[in-house]
Amino acid sequence: MDMIWQGILAAIHLLITGDPEVLTITLLTLKVSGIATLISLVIGIPLGTVLGLKTFPGRQIIMSFVNTGMGLPPVVVGLWVSIFLWRSGPFGFLNIMYTPTAMVIAQAIIASPLVVGLTSAALQQTDSKLRLQIKALGTTRFQYLWLLLKEVRFSILAAIIAGFGAVVSEVGASMAVGGNVKDLTRVLTTATVLEVSKGNFDIAIALSIILCLLAYLTTVFLTILQQKNQGV
Repeated sequence: MDMIWQGILAAIHLLITGDPEVLTITLLTLKVSGIATLISLVIGIPLGTVLGLKTFPGRQIIMSFVNTGMGLPPVVVGLWVSIFLWRSGPFGFLNIMYTPTAMVIAQAIIASPLVVGLTSAALQQTDSKLRLQIKALGTTRFQYLWLLLKEVRFSILAAIIAGFGAVVSEVGASMAVGGNVKDLTRVLTTATVLEVSKGNFDIAIALSIILCLLAYLTTVFLTILQQKNQGV
């Protein structure tokens, strides 16, 4: 209990004093995970829309890959991204290994299947009568898709929450492609692992509290957006 209490006090101290290193780590965590989530939306919503509304050969196979990807271990993603970005790899010429960019790529790969799967599932559950009604209004293809996506907006926001939650809390991929370099690629999860390995459990607890607080506040914001117009 003393260790937990010390960790709580350390977290309060770090937050109140605005420790520069912790602030840098926290901002990088938010930046990397935020950009990765946005990229996953750009990839996931269109692909999820196609899979949710279209029937074509191979669709079930693609969906099985998407569903598998929803539970893909982050360390596996980190391994394969590292192989491709390593100096001797296909994209080694980009020289982005052990940079925030590499972390964004890995996290976007982790989050994308979640967005694809949840978007697809939401659209498949829309009422067929609703689809016919929208088409009967003489809508263009774009208007049709927009109205359907608007209908499932709560589910899409849930996908955003799930995607962000998955990447902000992962450590395997960030460690593999980021290297946990101080002032460059160290985020809250990798910093916590480092402090645990050093035996600094009070600082590790403090960082974990800050990470949970960051995830909670972000989720609260997205939940407010999700629920604001519910029932309207």
